[in-house]
Amino acid sequence: MNFRTQQAANRRKTIVLLIGMGVLVWLVALAALTYFGQSTTSIVPLAVGIALVSVWGSYYGSDKLVLTMTGAKLIQESDNPKLFGLIQEITIASGLPMPKVAIVIDSAPNAFATGRNQDHALIAFTTGILDVMDRDQLQGVIAHELAHVANRDTLVSAVAATTAGAIAILSDMLMRMMWFGGGRDRDRSGGNPLLLVFSLLILILAPIAAVLLKSAISRKRESLADATAVAFTRNPAGLRSALEVLERDSTVVHQKSNSIAHIWIESPLDAKAVSKMFSTHPPIAERIAVLKAMESLN
Repeated sequence: MNFRTQQAANRRKTIVLLIGMGVLVWLVALAALTYFGQSTTSIVPLAVGIALVSVWGSYYGSDKLVLTMTGAKLIQESDNPKLFGLIQEITIASGLPMPKVAIVIDSAPNAFATGRNQDHALIAFTTGILDVMDRDQLQGVIAHELAHVANRDTLVSAVAATTAGAIAILSDMLMRMMWFGGGRDRDRSGGNPLLLVFSLLILILAPIAAVLLKSAISRKRESLADATAVAFTRNPAGLRSALEVLERDSTVVHQKSNSIAHIWIESPLDAKAVSKMFSTHPPIAERIAVLKAMESLN
């Protein structure tokens, strides 16, 4: 399929997954009301409120927060004119404003983008990726990172993280109520035992399902960024070649925290240690195969 088909497909799948997250919140709230009664009504907005404060505070300061967590340092055009020239080429092609640019002193080739919107975007590159990639490969990487900015992936990630966080907090509160006797005063004698068991299972399994959905959303946004990068450059071979370089390289960036693993172009987490269902990135071999298919259409 071509990049337009890929873009449309990944956008549709993201919407479906986000709707799934919303349905999961509704199921948890319904399970809470079924198991504990009306006494839990106030817990639902409380959990959502806690998640909103914790996630959206990070969202608005995402560029500064990620700079601190990765050790990236902002640079000016005079520090690397060639890099800035390549970025400017993609901003012209995409219609995006020029982002801030940063460098991470790390021999492992990798890159990331962050920022709450197009006017507060930041893209960063490790010294390793600047050393090993040629012009076309680096152009593909830049296009991929600017695609995340164009597609507002920081916003999408914040929405997914808020929903998953609310589900986790709500389920944790309700499980604590269960263990410490919450809702004992409620007369459950008339309740349907099967319905109560089903509600209990939802409360136990919902946080796991939320993490799976959040990971799936992240994978779709990576695939969307690959397709959007091709839309910017009209050159799938550049990004495909860049991903092949990353696939062959076995080094890993030093800053590989779970909380920021999703922002890198290649996940720094051990693919063998992380189940595909929980991975924030599609397997790099699959991404390469999709780009090769796009090349064959050119």
